[in-house]
Amino acid sequence: MEELLKQIFDKLLISYGFQEWWPGEGLEIAIGAVLTQQTNWNNVEKALSKLRDADCLSITCLKKISLEKLEQLIKSSGYYKVKAQRLKNLIELLSINSNPSREDLLEVKGIGYETADSILLYLFEKLYFVIDSYTFRIIRRMGIYSGKNYLELQRVFIDNLPKDIQLYKEYHALLVKHAKGCCLKNNPKCDLCPLKDKCIYYTRKTKIFDFSKSNIKG
Repeated sequence: MEELLKQIFDKLLISYGFQEWWPGEGLEIAIGAVLTQQTNWNNVEKALSKLRDADCLSITCLKKISLEKLEQLIKSSGYYKVKAQRLKNLIELLSINSNPSREDLLEVKGIGYETADSILLYLFEKLYFVIDSYTFRIIRRMGIYSGKNYLELQRVFIDNLPKDIQLYKEYHALLVKHAKGCCLKNNPKCDLCPLKDKCIYYTRKTKIFDFSKSNIKG
């Protein structure tokens, strides 16, 4: 498993290069982690831009601003009423605890494992490998893990990768890049995939295609 995960990383890195991701810095990372729930990053960038223009990317402003005004500023991120309250909840924690633990973050209403671990890894540089829907998709197709349990899949990475902050960041970013551009949910671009020689999904797909052709000939 350790060797396979290393090969996946190396192939993705050769194909896409270093991503140097997460977008943003400082508190903006935590805000973005909440806003990106159930939406794409383009919508988050619009919301962050609105917050930036309003000079409201600080704990002081986000504590002071009314919930209604915050909702309008982040409207482009979708589910803005829910996310505004989640931001308020998170900022309340960060205002009294500048270095929260995972347990602290998970106690905040609306903050789950993925959001908490994104904040911990990219903002506080703590060793939590971030798992998202893209990770589940790629790893399932590679035949490594077919379950749906966040902590179980996270353990696969943590147990088989060096304990390296930058590696965790780059690996997660490369998986996101690959899933968005090649390993799509529908109609994946398998012929262009740098992982196809290791991919169970591609192997099965190819066998089915070959079997269909043989039936046509017969």
